Amino acid sequence: MPNLFTNFFLWFSGLFFSKAAEIAVVGLQASGKTSFLNVITSGQWSEDVVPTVAFNFRKVRKGNVTMKIWDVAGQPKFRTMWERYCNGVDAILFVVDSADTEKFNTARFELHQLLGHPSLSGVPLLVLGNKNDLEGHAPVKDLIKQLQLDKITDRPVSCSMKSQHNLDIVLQWLAGRSH
Repeated sequence: MPNLFTNFFLWFSGLFFSKAAEIAVVGLQASGKTSFLNVITSGQWSEDVVPTVAFNFRKVRKGNVTMKIWDVAGQPKFRTMWERYCNGVDAILFVVDSADTEKFNTARFELHQLLGHPSLSGVPLLVLGNKNDLEGHAPVKDLIKQLQLDKITDRPVSCSMKSQHNLDIVLQWLAGRSH
């Protein structure tokens, strides 16, 4: 019975103390953006993911935080849309395939190009190294160096590797950036 009252209290307090966050997830094609969102929303991982065309929109509730998440396509023809979907969000999540070091220069260029838009000044950035279970992946310190994250000074920046434990940390970090 105490569990029932605790659950009711948490639900009731969530009505008054809930937060909302809007997040844009961007990154080069095949970096794992949609797979990451599938894990967040359903807890399931699948190899059968269709490449995103334009964008996907998801609404996820974790605890007392409701997140509106824009999953924006990473193919070259869609990258010009990134700024539009990042404008007005509470945080930008940039997903990088940490095992595809040949794309780091392109990822750095596209990330800094995006962050150069005045409308995005100050929007917190989280860089998530994905596919770190693959051999030859770059560690966080290499991602920071290769993507020149240390040169970004106009916003909070965090860099992490995807893991089951880090998914909760990522969600907490993003929720902390909400209104």
